[in-house]
Amino acid sequence: MSFLSRIMVLKSQAHFSAGVYNRFGGAANNKTFEGSRKRRANQAKSRVALIIASFAAVYCVIGGRLAEYGMAQPDTVSSIMPADRLMASRPDILDRNGEVLATDIRTVSLYAEPNKVVDADEAVEKLASVLPDLDVKGTYRKLSAKSSHFAWLRRQLTPKQQSQILALGIPGIGFRPEKRRFYPGGPTAAHILGYVNIDNRGVAGMEKYIDDQGLADLASVGMTSDQPLEPVKLSIDLRVQSIVRDVVVNAVKNYEAKGAGAVVLDIHTGEVLAMASAPDFDPNNPQEGAKDGWLNRMSNGTFEMGSTFKTFSTAMALDSGKVTLNSSFDASQPIRIGGFTIHDFHGQRRWLTVPEIFEYSSNIGTARMIDLVGMDLQKEYLTRLGLLTKLQTELPEIKTPSQPKVWKKINSITISFGHGVSTTPLQTAVAGAALVNGGKLIEPTFLPRTREQADDVAEVVVKKSTSDDIRYLFKLNGIKGSGRNADVPGFNVGGKTGTADKVVNGRYAHNLNFNAFIAAFPIDNPQYVVLSFCDEPHNGEKGQNIAAYTAAPMIKNIVSRAAPILGVEPKFGEDGSALLVSY
Repeated sequence: MSFLSRIMVLKSQAHFSAGVYNRFGGAANNKTFEGSRKRRANQAKSRVALIIASFAAVYCVIGGRLAEYGMAQPDTVSSIMPADRLMASRPDILDRNGEVLATDIRTVSLYAEPNKVVDADEAVEKLASVLPDLDVKGTYRKLSAKSSHFAWLRRQLTPKQQSQILALGIPGIGFRPEKRRFYPGGPTAAHILGYVNIDNRGVAGMEKYIDDQGLADLASVGMTSDQPLEPVKLSIDLRVQSIVRDVVVNAVKNYEAKGAGAVVLDIHTGEVLAMASAPDFDPNNPQEGAKDGWLNRMSNGTFEMGSTFKTFSTAMALDSGKVTLNSSFDASQPIRIGGFTIHDFHGQRRWLTVPEIFEYSSNIGTARMIDLVGMDLQKEYLTRLGLLTKLQTELPEIKTPSQPKVWKKINSITISFGHGVSTTPLQTAVAGAALVNGGKLIEPTFLPRTREQADDVAEVVVKKSTSDDIRYLFKLNGIKGSGRNADVPGFNVGGKTGTADKVVNGRYAHNLNFNAFIAAFPIDNPQYVVLSFCDEPHNGEKGQNIAAYTAAPMIKNIVSRAAPILGVEPKFGEDGSALLVSY
């Protein structure tokens, strides 16, 4: 190796050794290296600690806010009640056998916070895709009010609607839990149960009665909750109620009538077992029946009850002692009084006994009986029977009867056969029950009542002998008179028809009738009173629009279907011992 080459090699080695030694080696430089490494480690630890502290602070803030929200009271505004009041329960309503007539179901309602709605147009468009009947203009107006913090959009949605709206993901839209009243039977007992408003408050029927007993007051001061309440049991038998409603609705349809109704009463307790009026409505959607269906013609409609009133006129004549079943009255000539002429529809033009007056429904004979009794005593008896005063019962829809402001003799005469006084069909049935149960007037009830409880509120209005005589006349009329079309073999229905001309523009219209039939069964030992009516029929059986061919067949239909359900045993033969055999 040349001298020059060796010099180059040595120089390279020296340069390499100096560089390494200066950077990594040497005693002084080792200390510098160790200090730098510690400094870097300390910086890393500080950074990690800072990150941990930052995360801890964030989670503390989140936890603190969650605790704050958990302890805070629910937000309320003037337009919406607290959640526990929105979910406040109403008691279930049951029939006498425990069948559910009304209950609460859980639902939700749609609301908006307009101040949080991003795009009102888009929100309305999306909501309309789920709710086709949505009031688009009204909803847009609500959502556009940015100063508003709450607005109802739709109450009581179905689960499907809620799910579909949730899927839309609209900002500022929410749901509130509520309860909705549900009536499993629909219109079956509509006028008895009534209905509730959108806030689940009773508006009519027994629903309103329940609120009037204190539930509404508790709700108004916020003392209701979502806890189940003790059910309210009614005297109604749902099976019989279904039959009565079916008969009444069919009567309107088949007889082309303006309205119809019927009631079944226990004559010993005053319990209403069934009552229906048509047209009616579905309490699940009461607005659909607002035109005609809301009127309960049985208790909130007054009518001239026609010849059914002859039952009461005959009873007061017999009870006064001035008339007996053997008494006779001249019915050979019409009665002319005060410019009016009193005729008989089935005139016999001869003297008639009391049973014949009842059987032939003689206006003339009844008028002569009442003339013998006297107007003052007549008015006293009608008042005693509850036919001139407002009926007392739980149902809120009760109308007060109408009568002449000043009674004159002509009023007394016409009232004796059912013209001149208007009463409700329900109170007519109650008064009729008093004439066949031994003479005791018992206020009707829609709640269960025992015979002992009934005796405590009963008021004797006629003698027992009078009641026995009326049962005999009912039976006679059921066999030979106008009540034959109501008789049911084995159940022995007795009663009295009533056909009254309706008043139109202050005058009686002979082509428009209000027909009624009051009946009791089994007439030998009555347990139930049934009253039916048919208002303005135009297609009665056999082309006849009188009570015998409209109201009476209604009674027959009800008794034949309901009597076995009520436990009434049929009897055949004169002594009731024969059996009905079918081959």
